[in-house]
Amino acid sequence: MKKLSARRRHPLAALVVLLFALAVTGGLYAAFAPADKAQADDTAQSLAIKEGKKLFAVGCASCHGTGGQGTTDGPSLVGVGAAAVDFQVGTGRMPAQQPGAQVPRKKNIYTNAQIDQLAAYVASLGAGPTVPEKSQYSSDGADIGKGGELFRTNCAQCHNFTGKGGALTNGKYAPTLEGVDPKHIYEAMETGPQNMPSFGDGSLSKQNKKDIIAYLGAVNGDESESPGGLDLGGLGPVSEGLFGYIFGLGALVAVAIWVAARTTKAKKS
Repeated sequence: MKKLSARRRHPLAALVVLLFALAVTGGLYAAFAPADKAQADDTAQSLAIKEGKKLFAVGCASCHGTGGQGTTDGPSLVGVGAAAVDFQVGTGRMPAQQPGAQVPRKKNIYTNAQIDQLAAYVASLGAGPTVPEKSQYSSDGADIGKGGELFRTNCAQCHNFTGKGGALTNGKYAPTLEGVDPKHIYEAMETGPQNMPSFGDGSLSKQNKKDIIAYLGAVNGDESESPGGLDLGGLGPVSEGLFGYIFGLGALVAVAIWVAARTTKAKKS
């Protein structure tokens, strides 16, 4: 009887075994589950790069080179980042229809998935600005007044004080920002397309960019009002000066003719 009692398992033995099994299971999950997820992400990214390379070979390589190294017809894309591709292709500027002083915005010919694939391939050529998250360019938490100050300081000299655009030299121009996707405005500030300088986080912080985008949305929105009345397209002194020249000078000529006619009539009397 004493032998049998000695061999009887301790009441907590089952609990210890259960805890050990749970610990082993949790350890195995922690060891293998994240690795599986990371492997799946890597596979998806590799597939996107592969498909993007095919699209690049068809639509971009003739100007930018088969490896994105650039040619006499197009600059190198090494290091421009995914944001530059998303902007240029997403706004229809690329692929370009024809060479010129500036490539205009036009209808986009790629789907969003194809743009993502092209961006993934170009990003694989060298590190550069990434496509921003929605939280970075939404108006949530933005300071519209501060955005107006920043825009007038850094952007208005080319884009006009409300983003209507303006002429530059040698056939170039600053395009209108009215109706442009906020994401593309953010990407333009990050990458500096064509004649525009780039504004990295050292020049304009992420919050600064958010404020500028919110300002543009406010002044060009459907609910915006012009406190001065007729804004003449918001193009500034050019349109206002032309208005004053045509109507002001016309009124002066009309008054001069009227005065001369009255004077002549008075003399004849």
